[in-house]
Amino acid sequence: MTGHWIILPVVLPAFVAGLMVTAMRNDLLLKRVTGVTSILLLNALALALLWSASTHGPQVYFLGDWPAPFGIVLVLDRLSAMMVLLLAALALAVVLYAIGSGWDAKGAHFHPLLQFLLMGIGGAFLTGDAFNLFVFFEILLIASYGLMIHGGGSARARAGLQYVAFNLIGSSLFLFALALTYSVTGTLNIADLAAKLPDLPQGDAAMLRVTAVLLILVFAIKGALVPLQFWLPGTYANAPGVVAAMFAVMTKVGAYATLRFGAMVFPPDLPATGTLISDLILPAGLVTLVIGAIGVLGASTLPRLVAFGGIASMGTAFIAIGAFTPATTAAALYYILHSTLATAAMFLVADLVIRRRAHARLTETAPPIAQAGLISALYMAAAIAMAGMPPLSGFLGKLLILDAFRAQAPLVWSVILLSSFLMILGFARAGSTLFWKPSAMEAAPDDRAPEGLAFTGTFGLLAGLVALTLLAGPVTGWLGATSESLYAPQGYIAAARLGQGG
Repeated sequence: MTGHWIILPVVLPAFVAGLMVTAMRNDLLLKRVTGVTSILLLNALALALLWSASTHGPQVYFLGDWPAPFGIVLVLDRLSAMMVLLLAALALAVVLYAIGSGWDAKGAHFHPLLQFLLMGIGGAFLTGDAFNLFVFFEILLIASYGLMIHGGGSARARAGLQYVAFNLIGSSLFLFALALTYSVTGTLNIADLAAKLPDLPQGDAAMLRVTAVLLILVFAIKGALVPLQFWLPGTYANAPGVVAAMFAVMTKVGAYATLRFGAMVFPPDLPATGTLISDLILPAGLVTLVIGAIGVLGASTLPRLVAFGGIASMGTAFIAIGAFTPATTAAALYYILHSTLATAAMFLVADLVIRRRAHARLTETAPPIAQAGLISALYMAAAIAMAGMPPLSGFLGKLLILDAFRAQAPLVWSVILLSSFLMILGFARAGSTLFWKPSAMEAAPDDRAPEGLAFTGTFGLLAGLVALTLLAGPVTGWLGATSESLYAPQGYIAAARLGQGG
């Protein structure tokens, strides 16, 4: 596969989005067909890129043939290819649900905004340059804000403003961090930074530590890490369910960037920063998990329940990331795959419930909903996955993390096990209120159109969780090799610096 294929996950959705806005503005059917076709092509492309990265190692694309650090550089390796495939798979389930449920018809620009979001997230995963990571962050921020307020409503608009405000703070910090980085190193190319920082003069160490802390704050905002997680519950709870499901991968951009920079640019053996990043990330991950679990137990509405479950999943992922060892990173990658699919599936199930129920509150009962048996089964499966109960992949993911932290068993094990118990109680309480508490009210007649595509998207995400469980052996083996390559980045550095004769 030639290097030119690497840019297609960015160019394809950008081209399709522009086409939708200019030529398909008033044709919903054509936008639906074009959107699904584009995302199917993106899935095929992501599979091909994953195979290429696994077979041939890191590959690079110099946009305009400008060498690093002057041009825009995209780098494909096993980690970025995996994240692009995860993005494409989630987008397919989401777009099917949006069409099947009719959510895409509640605003004129759902499909082009979704394509622009795919462009921004895909670019963030593939970029080999810190400044262009900032650019792609802004693209996905603009697209996600448009999706956030899709369908209108004052509560949604207020939550959207809070979401934008927090992320603009992150963007400002990111610019400060980039300026400091460039002033110290003269480059923002990730491979360049990884190669140059070990030889940085001792006098620049203090500036480098400030830069590292600023970057971690930025990624903590994107990843909803304590103490910067406050934007997530309100944002996700007020977003349309189908949009919140797509947002499940957005927090993973923060986790991905933390892992990329923490393992390659500021590794634990770098004299200037040492274990600074790990000392910040690991305790913050533990607190994030506890807050998320308590939020699940005390949530008063179904969307907030799922949002706090998402916070808990990010805390678990950051615990594993924060150790910055190959073993914990492999466990973190498996859990990231699981939690993205599980969180998205639960948001879709929540949307199925809310659209059939008089309200979303968990403090009182409501009339029985249509298709209660099927939806309750979907809820139970998604809840088992999010809480980390057997037999689904959440249980295996937490086992992998616990096994990787055998040396730190008392603290990490206690937090993970206790939080899992609290989440089980919270999901069980909500499920009992939604489906099993008797109600004297009669069920409302169900005159909605068939929602086969909506259920297909939801079942597709749960099928992904089953596949992660059944194929846990080969998947963890592949993730182990991916983790090893992340901590031995010579191939990545050599590929990304080819244009400099590196």
